[in-house]
Amino acid sequence: MEYYSDEKEALTDMPVSPSGQYFNSSVLSISVLAVMEFEVPLDDLPSMTLLQDVFLPINPRFSSIMVGDENGVKKWKRVDVRLEDHIKFPSFPAGMSPEFYDNYLNDYLSKISLDRFPQNKPLWEVHVIKYPTRNAAGNIIFKLHHALGDGFSLMGALLSCLKRADNPSIPVTFPSRESSSSRDGKQNGIFRCVGRVFSRVANTVSDIGSTLVKSSFVTDGQTPIRSGEDGLQFRPCAITTLSFSLDHIKQIKAKLGVTINDVVTGIIFLGTRLYMQASSSSSSSSHDDLQQQQANADATALVVLNTRAMGGYKTIGEMVKPDSKMPWGNHFTFLHVSVPKLSCNNGASSADESNSSPISFVKNAHTIIMRKRNSAAVYLTGRMLEIMRKFRGHEAVAQYIYNTLKNSSMAMSNLIGPVEQMALANHPIKGVYFTVIGGPESLGITMMSYAGKLRVTIRMEKGFMDSQTFSSCIENAFDMVFKDAVQNTPPSNS
Repeated sequence: MEYYSDEKEALTDMPVSPSGQYFNSSVLSISVLAVMEFEVPLDDLPSMTLLQDVFLPINPRFSSIMVGDENGVKKWKRVDVRLEDHIKFPSFPAGMSPEFYDNYLNDYLSKISLDRFPQNKPLWEVHVIKYPTRNAAGNIIFKLHHALGDGFSLMGALLSCLKRADNPSIPVTFPSRESSSSRDGKQNGIFRCVGRVFSRVANTVSDIGSTLVKSSFVTDGQTPIRSGEDGLQFRPCAITTLSFSLDHIKQIKAKLGVTINDVVTGIIFLGTRLYMQASSSSSSSSHDDLQQQQANADATALVVLNTRAMGGYKTIGEMVKPDSKMPWGNHFTFLHVSVPKLSCNNGASSADESNSSPISFVKNAHTIIMRKRNSAAVYLTGRMLEIMRKFRGHEAVAQYIYNTLKNSSMAMSNLIGPVEQMALANHPIKGVYFTVIGGPESLGITMMSYAGKLRVTIRMEKGFMDSQTFSSCIENAFDMVFKDAVQNTPPSNS
């Protein structure tokens, strides 16, 4: 394990990054909840020792607070950390069933998601849950402010605390990043190259314009997945998770010649439309055309992308180097993606030839994501925010990001986890999942791979959406796509 060393670089009075200021402003306070599920009870886990000797040395930000100077510029200031202020051992009713503790844990996650961090202490908490749920003998919840870093940085920090469960002396490995490029990529004729340049320019102009319009002026309407209410960041949320086999997802990927991300995104889109359809059908309206309009109402997914060079996690020492290709911090952008609509063949009453089967949602997701990636807007969005910050200040940028989230129907992001099972102080970890909290959107979906499984976490507005129905729709969508792709589709030649 490699720690960030004070001898290498002191953090005293280091400026807070622009993104760090956006996420910890009067408008936004975004955090990450990461949950580790353990196979064994946590009664003998040396929690305080692990925090002092393993967690705090990872990065000086974990021992720092944000302070502002006379010009309003925020900096990180080192402070003494009182661990008892940051670690919680909540007390649940004793002697209850795992099903009871499942519900109690979900309610607890909802509760702590509403609590803002005090600004006079480092921006993190650890909650040790010593009650058995259906998935684990015990759980540890890491609540980490997004100002400390993005999901890639924070997950890299947490993983640096872990060892492989089978052999701690062997380095952890991560899935290789696959490419969905086809044989067309080998055709590099002059006309094709010119065509790609014009296509990239056109896509960039279109995407930048679309981003500005949707972030500033155009709002998704009220639908079964978007209430449109103000102040959702201050209201309770419901959090639930689903688990899928990565081997099954890879079978779909191989059959369709797309990426794992394409497969998962397509399944989420199909499941979302199935939920909108089910919610519309159960409404008081008996008019088929009105139900169809509600099921296929315009819905925008805000897809968050890592802008670092692709690859696995690096050691913390490598991530904090000034010239690192995989740097610490917040390095991401977002894409507005219209959720494809249902057609008659997958349950709706009106036809859309582009979505005539379940796998068409995966193919559609592949086409959309490839087109979006063939656009400099992915990188220019960050530059645009930087220009806005210079002329209008970080609070204006925070408001812009807030509006971007609020105007969309859902937010999506994903992380790649280790291939092998991990352990913390010889306590094997059965599962890992995360969610992003503090945003104004009704629906947030996050995904993380770990030890052969893909964990999908669904965070939704409590009391507005039905978490059980939505989860069932996602599972149904997975079954539909798997059957359509693996059983009914010949292998792709791409």
